[in-house]
Amino acid sequence: MKLPEWDKNIVLAKDIQRRLAKQVLRGGEVKSPKYIAGVDISAGGANREARAAVVLLNYPELQIVEVETAQARLEMPYIPGLLSFRELPLMLAACGKLSYKPGLIMVDGQGIAHPRRLGLASHLGVMLDMPTIGCAKSCLCGSHAEPGDEIGEYTQLVENNEIIGAVLRTRSRVKALYISTGHRISLENAIYWVMQCCRGYRLPQPTRLAHMAAGGNIKVDMAL
Repeated sequence: MKLPEWDKNIVLAKDIQRRLAKQVLRGGEVKSPKYIAGVDISAGGANREARAAVVLLNYPELQIVEVETAQARLEMPYIPGLLSFRELPLMLAACGKLSYKPGLIMVDGQGIAHPRRLGLASHLGVMLDMPTIGCAKSCLCGSHAEPGDEIGEYTQLVENNEIIGAVLRTRSRVKALYISTGHRISLENAIYWVMQCCRGYRLPQPTRLAHMAAGGNIKVDMAL
C-alpha cells in the first residue's frame, strides 16, 4: 500500500494522520502467531542516512528466522509528531522483503498513544493491514501514575479521559515501557504479547533484536 502524498506540507500531514487514525482497529486478539516481527530504524548524522530493520522470530522459541534491512537517505528532518512520514517508507521497504508473513509486529515507537492517534506502529499497521503494537521507551502524550516495581504491573496512560495505552513494568525496578495498540489488537492483548516476548530484558525480543539489526549488529543472513 502506497503512503499518501503530503508534499512536505505539515498541515496536510496532520490531516492525513487524522484520517488514517479513523481506520485504526483498536480491538482484536492475536492468539498463536507462528512468527512475530520486530521493526526499528537507526538514523543519525548530518547526511540523514538511515537503516530500517525487520527481524522475524518464531514463536514460542523467539529464535531469529529472518532479518531484512533497507537503507537510504531520509528525505525529511525530524518533526515532532510526524515521525512516521520520515521513517515509514524505509520500514515498509524492509518489511516488503520478508519471505514469511508475521502474525504480529512490534514497533519501537508509539501506536495510538499519539496526539492524533496515529503513531509509527499504527501508521505501519494500517499500511500493512496487520496487527501491530507500539512499544515506546518514552511518553509522547497523556498522563499516568507510576506502575508498581514488579514485572507485569502497569497503569493506564490517559489523555482527555481516553485510555490510549499502558505504562508497563517489563523488568523489576527498571524504567517502564509505554505500550499502545497499533492496529488490529486490543490493549489487553498487546500487553499480554509484550510480556510473552520479554525474556529477561526490558525490551521485548522482537524490538530489542530489531534495534540491534538496525545498528548493524545482527547480520542479514542470520537465520535458523
